[in-house]
Parts: sequence; C-alpha cells; structure tokens
Amino acid sequence: MVKSRPYIILSAAISLDGKISTKCGDSNISSVDDKIRLHKLRNTVDGILIGINTVKQDNPLLTIRYIQYSKHPVRIILDSRGLISSNTKIIKTSDKFKTIIVVSEKISKNNINRLKCAPVDMIICGKNKIDIKNLLVHLVKKYSMSRILVEGGSHINWSFISENIFDELIVTIAPYLVGGTNSTSFLSGSGLCKIKDSPKLKLKNVTRINNELVLNYLNQDHL
Repeated sequence: MVKSRPYIILSAAISLDGKISTKCGDSNISSVDDKIRLHKLRNTVDGILIGINTVKQDNPLLTIRYIQYSKHPVRIILDSRGLISSNTKIIKTSDKFKTIIVVSEKISKNNINRLKCAPVDMIICGKNKIDIKNLLVHLVKKYSMSRILVEGGSHINWSFISENIFDELIVTIAPYLVGGTNSTSFLSGSGLCKIKDSPKLKLKNVTRINNELVLNYLNQDHL
C-alpha cells in the first residue's frame, strides 16, 4: 500500500458479458447472498466512494445493512459540478450518516451555496475535473482514512484503473447476459491501446456463491 493514500478496493457486480446495468438502467445484478458479502466488505472500510452518475441512476443509501456492523463508512460522492439533487437518499440522510461531496472548481456559486445548506462536508479538489490523487491524500490527512471501497460506476472505475491507483479488485460475475451498445459496462473512458498497458493483476482467490463467482485480484504493481 502507498502510505500517502488509502488502500483502494474496487468492487462491482457484472453480467457474464461485463455489464453493470442494462440499457434501461437496471443494475440489480447481485443476489441477496452476494449483497450480504458486499455489506460485510463495507464493514471493513472507512469510506465508500461512488460517482454522481451512480447516484442519479440507483439513488443508493450507501450504508451497511443485512449484517451487524461496527459503524457506517463515510459516504464519498464525486460530483464535479455539485449537481446532486437534494431529494436523493444521500442528501436526505446526510444528517445521520457522514457524507462528503467532492467537487471541482467548475461548480457554480448556486450549487456551492445549496450544498453549504446541507449537513455534508464539501471538498473542492481539482480545476476542470476532480483530482483523485490529491483527494486521496486529503482523505488520509483530514479524515484518517486507511481503506476505501470504490463502488463505481463505469467512469469512476476507469478513473482509478487508468491512473493505476487501486490495490484490490473484487468482481462478482452473475449468470446474466445483458448485451446492448447502450448498456453500461464495468469500465468506460478512453480505454487502452495495448494489453501490456493493463495493470498487472494477481488472482488472490475465487469464491462460489451459489450461481455466482466472486473473483478477487490484487494489483501486483502495489504489492
């Protein structure tokens, strides 16, 4: 682990053809048993990080359920323009569960003022887009975070992978075939030109949960 940043775990549930949601936005891929596994994982981290597109599509709560837990991780939302709706579960429950909204300098004054009225911490990090590397350093220094779980979506996943700032990858493969050019894949972004440029992954373990497989890889570049 690089000591200047938290240990980063990327997590996702995907179909057999690599999709995390259908063309209509249905992302209910995991079984109940796999969701229990995920919530056990959430119980081991200091923060859960997602992007604004995932908030818009899924309207998640990002807390720990299904299991007994010690405390809820801090919810970290990457939202460059500060567009998160006040009607989302994240904002509506931010008085109960600590929430950080990360924006860039592109945010409007109106959105700054609106977020200042919510019980959230707002971090401005980056000029035209969020600077993830500097954000992670800040999360260590100000919030003492040592482990962060990244739960997507595809753009956020690509941001961490393209900059090779992750330590572990946990992917549940569910027995579905989704298809569709407009369905959301695990990764978006510009993509790689050469296979050799991919982060080097080492298979840590494979777990079968009924009809699903959970693949756990370590990033060899950070071992």
